Amino acid sequence: MSFWNRPKQEPETQSDTLPSRALLWLMVSFALLLTPQLDRLPVWLVAICVVLAGWRWLTQQGRVRLPGRWLRTGILLSLIAVYLLRVQGSFTVDTAASFFVLTVGLKWLETRTARDFYVLFYILVYLATVNFLFHQEIHWALVNIAAIGLLLIGLQVLNAPELPGGMKAGWRRLGVMLLKVLPIVVLLFVFFPRMEPLWSVPLVSGSARTGISDTMRPGDISSLAQSSDRAFRVTFGGPMPAYRDRYWRGLILDTLDDGTWRQGGYETYRRPGRVNVDGGVGELQPEEYDVLMEPTDQRWAFALESSVAVSDNVGKEADDLFRFRRPADSPVRYRLARDNSPEQTVPELEPGQARRYLQLPAYGNPRARALAADLRHSNSDVGVIRSLLNRFREQPYFYTLRPPKMPNDGIDSLLFDDMRGFCAHYAGATTFVLRSAGIPARVVVGYQGGESGAGDEYLVVRQYDAHAWVEAWVEGQGWVRIDPTAAIAPNRIESGLRDAVAEEGSFLENEWASAQRYGDVALIRWASQQLDRINYQWQRWVVGYQGQSQMDLMSRLPGGLGIKELGYITAGIVGVGLLIAGLISALQMRRGASRDRYGRVLGAWYQLCERAGVPVRSGETPSALASRLAAAEPAVADAARLFARMVNSHYYRPQSKSAAARDGSDDVQRMRRLLATMKRQLRKASKTQRSNSRSLAHSGKHSD
Repeated sequence: MSFWNRPKQEPETQSDTLPSRALLWLMVSFALLLTPQLDRLPVWLVAICVVLAGWRWLTQQGRVRLPGRWLRTGILLSLIAVYLLRVQGSFTVDTAASFFVLTVGLKWLETRTARDFYVLFYILVYLATVNFLFHQEIHWALVNIAAIGLLLIGLQVLNAPELPGGMKAGWRRLGVMLLKVLPIVVLLFVFFPRMEPLWSVPLVSGSARTGISDTMRPGDISSLAQSSDRAFRVTFGGPMPAYRDRYWRGLILDTLDDGTWRQGGYETYRRPGRVNVDGGVGELQPEEYDVLMEPTDQRWAFALESSVAVSDNVGKEADDLFRFRRPADSPVRYRLARDNSPEQTVPELEPGQARRYLQLPAYGNPRARALAADLRHSNSDVGVIRSLLNRFREQPYFYTLRPPKMPNDGIDSLLFDDMRGFCAHYAGATTFVLRSAGIPARVVVGYQGGESGAGDEYLVVRQYDAHAWVEAWVEGQGWVRIDPTAAIAPNRIESGLRDAVAEEGSFLENEWASAQRYGDVALIRWASQQLDRINYQWQRWVVGYQGQSQMDLMSRLPGGLGIKELGYITAGIVGVGLLIAGLISALQMRRGASRDRYGRVLGAWYQLCERAGVPVRSGETPSALASRLAAAEPAVADAARLFARMVNSHYYRPQSKSAAARDGSDDVQRMRRLLATMKRQLRKASKTQRSNSRSLAHSGKHSD
């Protein structure tokens, strides 16, 4: 028969190879492991994974068939092509993780046998580790642990699908295993030397993941103010600063281009550096504060005015700004301190900087330019600033999260027509007017405010605390902060955004599920603070337990342990753990052997067969072994077959536990008597054989 005329082979029946319950646990685990990545995975990829896993389940139920080789190849190539078109050449750890999720989804189409189950099992375990690249919060850690537990349950079901009470026993075994290894895991976590990686790559591309960016359009920050996501948390060594003094500077926008404020110049390219996310060690001094910042995928850090760097993972640059050596693509902890030293002599503003902070488009907003000229008339720089702020206080300007859409001359519309806007609108307009009046000015973007965490132990700054204000250059004083929002809506600076827009009712109006939206409800506020406290401590002392934190902890122990001593302690812990595990296993085996009377009798029978020249074969049944023994030693045939029947009766005859306990002692005694009978029969047969051999030898000599 030619190759082309061969009949197609029918695919394997899935129900004959994989138990449905085992496959179900595998799928539930896959769904749990996808949950932490739903915020970053594209919708089409999640949908593809659901379809592929559902296809596999319908195959298990016998409703459809899995695709053949050529169809699988076509599906694979098509999905890879779609993926490549979507990423458009942006290959980072983020895109690589997404591609890995796609390959896991495709694996469902070829999960046919137990071997495939094992392969997918280990792949899903690896997927759990990938999740920690993007989320390290304690609730996501618990989700990953639960998913791995379900994988282990599925593995037990695969190997013993019909075991009575298997599910309950499986969870019990997992619990016992966890209790056994937990002390060793904790000791290794504390003492195992934590070495920083030699290099790393960014997890995502250069675009900001959340929070402020290096451009500001009139509606950007008002949109950000509708998000309750955390920006960072702060722990102070001394008392918290007053609410009105919590200005967290992030970056400076100094170039106005087509209604958009931008950061002047471009940062030079920096090669990916070493990961250093742990910059806060030791006790906080009274002027120090510790910041745990959420990932932004940007280099800028946030700090109070007049701060200095304490940790070495953040550096101070020009204009009193702080930067990391690499983008913050994971939670990063750094430490700063307020500088209360006497002010130095204010230097002159260089001509190049003056031109930079006076730059304006050649045309546009004529009424704002006329206002600047009017304010400048017979007024000093300080007088211009005061007059502009008085205008904001005295005239009916409103602070709103629902600003009108700005026309081409948006600053004129804001100042003279609509008179409604958010902080970004007023900061941009103020900077424009001051520059038009010849006063160097710039927009500063960051956060203002923050709410106390549980027990007032730390401060939580959220995205809705994002803020924009102005800094103007005043001769003899340097850069002076000017906040038009403080003149228009003082309660925004004194108590926060919620109070500032209380009458408007626009606070988090699009986040109905956010706990912060219902912060005026005491129970919800308390529960939210407690959950945040747990996550904060987890982030600081577990996820953030890196090299510096470990060495700081070790230095407080007697003797001041170093890296060398930690290595010795780790080796000792591993050695002692292995020794204890070995001793426990040996004792359990010995105890089990001492309790299993049937096992000891059966072992004695196997030894008897070996001595009789009938070695026990792997997987051989008692009846088959008895038949081979009877063929080799006919003298014990009846006893061997009876012994085999008794073994089969004990291990395979269904009976209640009470009956087994009642009859067990009698069965063991009868089996032992049979063993003794076989031994006597073998000895007797051996003597007879030796006697016959001697008789034959004697007859041979006599005939000679």
